[in-house]
Amino acid sequence: MLRDVTERATRSWVYWRRLPEEFRRAPILVSPAAGLKYLITPMDRIDPALLCNARELVRPGDVVWDIGANVGLFTFAAAAMAGPKGAVVAFEPDSWLTQLLERSHRAQRVQSAPVIIVPAAVASDISLRRFQLARRSRASNALTGYGHSQSGGVLEERTVPTFNLDWLLGPLPTPRIIKCDVEGAEIEVFRDQSKMLTQVRPIIISEVCREAEAEIARVLIDADYSLFNGAASIIGQRDIKRASWSTLAIPAEQSASFTVGANATK
Repeated sequence: MLRDVTERATRSWVYWRRLPEEFRRAPILVSPAAGLKYLITPMDRIDPALLCNARELVRPGDVVWDIGANVGLFTFAAAAMAGPKGAVVAFEPDSWLTQLLERSHRAQRVQSAPVIIVPAAVASDISLRRFQLARRSRASNALTGYGHSQSGGVLEERTVPTFNLDWLLGPLPTPRIIKCDVEGAEIEVFRDQSKMLTQVRPIIISEVCREAEAEIARVLIDADYSLFNGAASIIGQRDIKRASWSTLAIPAEQSASFTVGANATK
């Protein structure tokens, strides 16, 4: 009951917070509408695994795609690590959240990578799809047919454009890293994207719902990726054979350089 009241009372709140020191204390606009954790949780504890991924994997000059950017926690952490010679592309189909991302982007320092904000979803096809805004946290928004019980039901449904990874390689800079959080639609993002997975071969950080774990693992392993637990530091890990809620997929030819020791990641 208290959670429901708090969510309703704070849904329209928007305010500035700063990322941890290692990400140049980059300012980002946040809102409890994107998750109650943004209300009082210290920024370094909102999603420590995702920030660890940004710190360990993003290098100066990298191009990073953030699919399902929300308020941009990973977007702007990656931009800080990639620096002015890099680039970050943030995909977010919720127009309310894209406005926050645009304002946060304008507030970034010149030492951070430029951010391209794309108000669209990534899926299996180039189309128009129905997109559901969650009644609770906007972090649970999803394409119709996906989503989790944490959404609390559907507040509103909209039509949004969708594009697939292989097509997006045409108009956008080629990614070295892709982060994906699409509330159950991740199999649509990666299945049959042969150009991206077999030619470009980016590092992939993805949330994977339980129902998709086996298929995501098959798609990535068939493309010669090694899978790791994305919820922990990559240093010293052994690869796993099944995707998990937080999955890190690294091209097999690169995986040894990330797991043998801390100095190998730079």
